[in-house]
Amino acid sequence: MKISIVTAVFNRVQTIGQALETVSQQTYDAIDHVIQDGGSTDGTLEILEKKSNRNIRIKSAPDAGIYDAINKGITRAEGEVIGLMHSDDFFADDQVLADVAELFEDPDVDGVYGDLQYVAAEDTTRVIRHWRSGPYDPRKLQHGWMPPHPTVYLRRKVFEEFGLYDTSYRIAADYDAMLRYMGKGGIRMAYLPRVMVKMRVGGESNRSLKHIILKSREDYRALRSNGMGGAGALVRKNLSKIGQFVNKD
Repeated sequence: MKISIVTAVFNRVQTIGQALETVSQQTYDAIDHVIQDGGSTDGTLEILEKKSNRNIRIKSAPDAGIYDAINKGITRAEGEVIGLMHSDDFFADDQVLADVAELFEDPDVDGVYGDLQYVAAEDTTRVIRHWRSGPYDPRKLQHGWMPPHPTVYLRRKVFEEFGLYDTSYRIAADYDAMLRYMGKGGIRMAYLPRVMVKMRVGGESNRSLKHIILKSREDYRALRSNGMGGAGALVRKNLSKIGQFVNKD
């Protein structure tokens, strides 16, 4: 089973190298790494070319934002299963994709997700927040639950049946997509109880108060448009994060 990893990148010369390395170091070797660059000018393209191998396919072209770039990457993907590796993120270890592939041996599984750690940008060994997802129960969606998006792997048929990311969302298209796939779509998810991905803090959704407010508005819109609740679910979604900062081990 081939797994496609989609990386959307724009001017991430400081971090893209580690993202690529942790993909290439995976013990699972049936990997199709699709790089969708938005026209970087800071040296990112030079790093991509330097680290290129037989599993990496690079395309550089202007896009309309991260979700447009991700959609372009998914369209180019060749794998039966598709996941993401953001340019600021990296795998927790070299066995992640092997564990993902093992769960997909069950033909009834449409998607796999796991746990995620937020780490300090200046010291990636320092854990800021530990997101333990827990086993999947569709009833949790109406209480603001969702799996960590960077850990989610989906069969190609999920995108074909329920669509790609809605680019009218600037920040929360991932939340909308997860509600659409799991809520409306009723896809079957399997939980991998281990840290799969480490993410540097300071991403698009939390880099300023303005973006936090926009994220909340878009989360609310996603909940309403997918019939998964409203303000109450949004409050519970945000409150659930508190324990992730406290219980980091």
